[in-house]
Amino acid sequence: MRPPRLPQARGPLTAELLGALRVGTDFSTVLTTAPTAVGDDAALALWVLHELHYRGFAGVDDGLEWEPTLLQVRGLLEADLERRLRGRWTPPQGLSFVDDALEWIDGQDGVSLARHVHRDADRDQVLDLLRVRSLYHLKESDPVSWLVPRLGVPAKAALMELQFDEYGNGDPNRLHHHLFATGMAAAGLEPSYDAHVDVVPLEVLEQNNTLSLFGLHRRLRGAALGHLAAFEATSSLPSRRMAEGLKRLDLPPEIIAYYAEHVEADAVHEQLAVRTIAAALLDEEPDLEADLWFGAFTCLDLEDRFARRMLDRWGVGEVAA
Repeated sequence: MRPPRLPQARGPLTAELLGALRVGTDFSTVLTTAPTAVGDDAALALWVLHELHYRGFAGVDDGLEWEPTLLQVRGLLEADLERRLRGRWTPPQGLSFVDDALEWIDGQDGVSLARHVHRDADRDQVLDLLRVRSLYHLKESDPVSWLVPRLGVPAKAALMELQFDEYGNGDPNRLHHHLFATGMAAAGLEPSYDAHVDVVPLEVLEQNNTLSLFGLHRRLRGAALGHLAAFEATSSLPSRRMAEGLKRLDLPPEIIAYYAEHVEADAVHEQLAVRTIAAALLDEEPDLEADLWFGAFTCLDLEDRFARRMLDRWGVGEVAA
């Protein structure tokens, strides 16, 4: 597996950061530029810094993963992202996460890209969606794996049951991110990890940054599991719609198989994530319930913002969930 290439800069901070990573010596200007970075520039910079903890980049020293100045920059960008995420969230009142989360999630109104793909999307729109989704799907459950050593025995065992399925039950050809890469290639899309980062919108970068933020910080383990619960609870039906929409457009069976895989698996995973993993977490750490709700809301909110961005990109009106 070759390391990914660095992306193209999107502003002053990423220009400084990418140049400094290539040289690998002086990051002082990156630190002084970070506080004023906004939008795509800040989001891409944080994505790059997070990726140092995953696969790294070609031509970038692996030792920079723990470079102190870069960790300061990452901390500034993460604090801004978390502040904005929390600013959009209002805690639900009088609800139990284990008892009420699935019904609450089901009741949230949002825009549905899967419904658009199912009924109306054309081939170019679907290929565009696959490109931008690849930033997540070619990594898929890796951010969740950061949680494993941070949980007690019952929650850890249940999470590993879910993750074992995500990672193909021991079969490398069944790894979900490998299935997506195979589907991309069959659809005529470049399946490499770094191929499409330069065309993804801000909303995709923030979705991925949030997953890494939640996964990399032990204090946010509750938010990470709440995000996982909402993600799994909103995956099965949309996956069915995606598979049927791809069939309608006569896309290759390999990419259809990726979504078909998630129809039954995620119907099981939603129960596992809420009834077992979250319940086990709350048995040991009941004070993390608010973070579970925050993570669940954030997952749904980011997905809604992404869906609206893509429909606007395609010149399409809103599509109900």
